[in-house]
Amino acid sequence: MKTIARLALACCAVGGFSLLASSAHAGVIIYGTRVIYPADRQEVVVRLENKGNRPALVQTWLDAGDVRSTPATAQTPFSLAPPIFRIEPHQQQAVRLRYAGESAPGDRERLYWLNVLEVPPLAADAAQNNQIELAFRSRLRVFLRPQALPYPVSSAPAKLQWQLVRHGQGFALQATNPTPYHISLTSVDLLSDGKRFSKAPNKAANDSLLMPAGDVKRFVLPLLRERPSGTPQVEFTTVSDFGARVRHSAGLTPASTQ
Repeated sequence: MKTIARLALACCAVGGFSLLASSAHAGVIIYGTRVIYPADRQEVVVRLENKGNRPALVQTWLDAGDVRSTPATAQTPFSLAPPIFRIEPHQQQAVRLRYAGESAPGDRERLYWLNVLEVPPLAADAAQNNQIELAFRSRLRVFLRPQALPYPVSSAPAKLQWQLVRHGQGFALQATNPTPYHISLTSVDLLSDGKRFSKAPNKAANDSLLMPAGDVKRFVLPLLRERPSGTPQVEFTTVSDFGARVRHSAGLTPASTQ
């Protein structure tokens, strides 16, 4: 178990999601792009499958947002069963998540991360062929969702508030999330006079398009240098509970006069 924990820490140190080598590839896949945990459920099941041709040793744990977490350091109100297991080639494994907190928060979603660390077995000829076998770690968002929120999650994207604000020598779209849900964005554009102005590309791994409940973010529009006339529209794409991408359109709020 200490060996697996050290491998997990090594994965974190180089940035987190997957480590790749020419002689290795991840064989274990996770079904789904996110986990929704309704607070009134006793447990939620996440399914994994080993698509590779070799057995894999897998360790799972949850963290509260620290990409450098390990099973020994992460602290969350969840339990996982089983935490360590072996998956034979082309076989599946169910991992059961259980909320172990005293009471779930009632006013908004909370975000946690499910870590899945795959340790492939060492090939018999790996040393002779100078091959390196590396561990692969995947992180999946887990949304703990209270049961008494005022409206369904599908209504949340339409409630985002958009303002066009000054940013340096140009402009940016400022988004405010007044909802109790986390909203996952994949694209943000401003349409004006038949032209499309897209947000600047992410420059860092932590430059996230995820907007937690109550969050405010600015998306720089590098090609927009003059305030547009007429009635500009914001077009943005969100990710649903099922991983589907959904397109939305919204106007700017009246306060957008900065």
